[in-house]
Amino acid sequence: MAVKIRLKRLGQKKNAIYRIVVADGRAPRDGRFIEEIGTYDPNQEPRAFSVDEESAKKWLANGAQPTDIVGRLFKDAGITK
Repeated sequence: MAVKIRLKRLGQKKNAIYRIVVADGRAPRDGRFIEEIGTYDPNQEPRAFSVDEESAKKWLANGAQPTDIVGRLFKDAGITK
């Protein structure tokens, strides 16, 4: 099972808010997920995000692959493998 750390879209049309979730790579974008580890709001200036660093490091150590955007958010938060 390929586990991914990716964004789950919430909010209204043209006013998206995202949750950072750990999900099976085969699941749909807004479908079933394993654990929610943070939030991301690109509408605020500067862009606001919060991440549970312990959970993120645990999942990265277990082999979960972050998507490009989540990888950049982790880099900004100082989270590495």
